[in-house]
Amino acid sequence: MAVINILQAINASLKEEMQKDDRIVVLGEDVGRLGGVFRVTDGLLKEFGENRVIDTPLSETGIIGISIGMAIYGLIPIAEIQFQDFIFTAFEEIVNHLAKMRYRSGGQFTAHVVIRTPYGGGVKGGHYHSQSGEAYFAHTAGLKVVIPSTPYDAKGLLKAAIRDQDPVIFMEPKKIYRAIKEEVPDDDYIVPLGKSRIVKEGYDVSIYSYGAMVHVALEAAELASREGYNVEIIDLRTLIPLDIQTIINSVKKTGRAIILHEAPKTLGFGAEISALISEKAIEYLKAPIIRVTGFDTPFPYTLENLYMPNAQRVLKAIKHVMSY
Repeated sequence: MAVINILQAINASLKEEMQKDDRIVVLGEDVGRLGGVFRVTDGLLKEFGENRVIDTPLSETGIIGISIGMAIYGLIPIAEIQFQDFIFTAFEEIVNHLAKMRYRSGGQFTAHVVIRTPYGGGVKGGHYHSQSGEAYFAHTAGLKVVIPSTPYDAKGLLKAAIRDQDPVIFMEPKKIYRAIKEEVPDDDYIVPLGKSRIVKEGYDVSIYSYGAMVHVALEAAELASREGYNVEIIDLRTLIPLDIQTIINSVKKTGRAIILHEAPKTLGFGAEISALISEKAIEYLKAPIIRVTGFDTPFPYTLENLYMPNAQRVLKAIKHVMSY
């Protein structure tokens, strides 16, 4: 097995799936000659040619609209939006057409489309290159939302997304594109959508997270262990479909829940986890549910490190629920 990072894992996943299925087409701004703004699609144009790796005009609306048309005619488009912040110009195409194609056509058509997009802060990208908009898509019925946190998951989850018949938003935490390396099988495998991962077992408090924040949770768990607290960490992997049972099983064991994400707090995905726990396991709680998140402000360029949750903020939350 090769030791690779998340970026390389996604590249390998794209290449292997394109080799197996000639219906797969990659399109987006600079995905061909440049190999993508982060080089995720590097080498695909050379191997698969201009008919399957297509550089598009600077129009996110056009990229998604064309992808929907391709899918209706039997292709499997994988669209890249260079930064998730730019996806909002294509929001109408995604919410009103991509997400609803199966329903509005009475099941005659699906929209077999994957939208890949880097998201999140931590790379000094500024206001318009750092946002975390997962809640917008998780709130839209008809979409699946996937966020990997490791190279192994990135490769396996993307393969599962490409083979899924319905539209998938595949959000890539760019802060850890190159920061995390691990052994990844050369053989074909998938990580099923809708199944979370228990990153670390524990019995005092459950932390639910995804993307780059999973690694912040691990740092916090290490700090907490020095003070005698045993933390369980759940990587949600897919927000939609959500592995509700693993969430509930964990909080029934620990009795304490912390939700960690870098998107703003109000109406973020943490609110959904909190509501689920309240509905299904409130009698097991020993302390209030805590959300550790970004702040309810536009993403701040100069205060990036203050805005994004860190291990100390999570440790503070752990101490709070443990002493409640």
